Amino acid sequence: MYTIDTGGARPSQDEETMAERLKRTPLYEEHVRAGAKMVPFAGYEMPVQYPTGIIQEHKAVRERAGLFDVSHMGELEIRGGDALGLVQYVSTNDASKLAVGQAQYTALCNPDGGVIDDCIVYRFEDHYMIVVNASNRDRDRDHIAQYVDRFGTQLIDRSDEIALLALQGPRAQRVLEKLTEAQLNTIAYYHFAEGEVAGVRAIISRTGYTGEDGFELYIPAGSGVDVWQRILEAGQEEGVVPVGLGARDSLRLEMGYILYGNDLDERRTPLEAGLGWVTKLDKGDFIGRDALRQQKESGVRERLVAFVLKERGFPRHGYEIRIDGEPAGEVTSGAHSPSLEQGIGLAYVPVDAARPGTMIEVMVRGKPVPAEIVRPPFYKDGSARR
Repeated sequence: MYTIDTGGARPSQDEETMAERLKRTPLYEEHVRAGAKMVPFAGYEMPVQYPTGIIQEHKAVRERAGLFDVSHMGELEIRGGDALGLVQYVSTNDASKLAVGQAQYTALCNPDGGVIDDCIVYRFEDHYMIVVNASNRDRDRDHIAQYVDRFGTQLIDRSDEIALLALQGPRAQRVLEKLTEAQLNTIAYYHFAEGEVAGVRAIISRTGYTGEDGFELYIPAGSGVDVWQRILEAGQEEGVVPVGLGARDSLRLEMGYILYGNDLDERRTPLEAGLGWVTKLDKGDFIGRDALRQQKESGVRERLVAFVLKERGFPRHGYEIRIDGEPAGEVTSGAHSPSLEQGIGLAYVPVDAARPGTMIEVMVRGKPVPAEIVRPPFYKDGSARR
């Protein structure tokens, strides 16, 4: 969870200087006006929660719908030349399988197979768009740019031109239908359409990171505030609320979704992180393929697993994992699940202990708390279309 304890103290001069250096999304003033608690995240000032609190925001998304500002994400456009060839070479999944109007979860790797970022590729009629994590935007762009000349393509960073809003929850479609003439029923999961929302041109994508049905809306940055306000107005009767990073974290964790920087980084490969399903070793050459093929043949030593605490406790990031009383890893993501009302988390453990049903211990404030490795997702009643 994203929590900051200020203890009521005034910010120091260093903190004020850091705040001045942080970027702001086009929705910053809306968050402040709504009373959001703003925190540093991925180089931006972002809302961690609103006055209603993280638990209520989380439940709103599970039961009704919530609106997220994710404009800090990066959008990289690839055009011209052999655009598909470049996408194929820098990513692990097989983008040749994408139809126009379809999106695909994938990863970018270094030559050793370590994950530089996890991202989503969108296929348009005449170009591709790769949506990357905010903290990795510059690094991802520079990484891909190394290979542009080889494939005769253009790489354009559109991140600052785009506001990205995510409307998530079982009532998301009902709310969005009030603001668009796009046929939302025809947009399948991980597909998108181009149209207008609240009179503004938009890419309407049936994607999200909550496990609930919903849409991510890519719109011009200058229209972000207007569309944000219109969605909240249209969703007032349906109980739509703005949602911050805190609930975004607990929602994604309940689904077992990975957070880059916590559960994944360049020290880990997609095979270790359970992303073998987006690692197509037979599609042709790509960065990291040889290392990943060798790892697959020899077998991984550790694997990312999901676990639930069998007693009360809050398994925070960095807490030690023990197996048979011996240190065996640490929690990469952990939370008290608002939906399940129990402690849940992710951790890397030795592969021979990664089987569901295996009992482990999580050291919570120095006390060993029993936990069981389970198959994700933790929360199995999400409304997302599959």
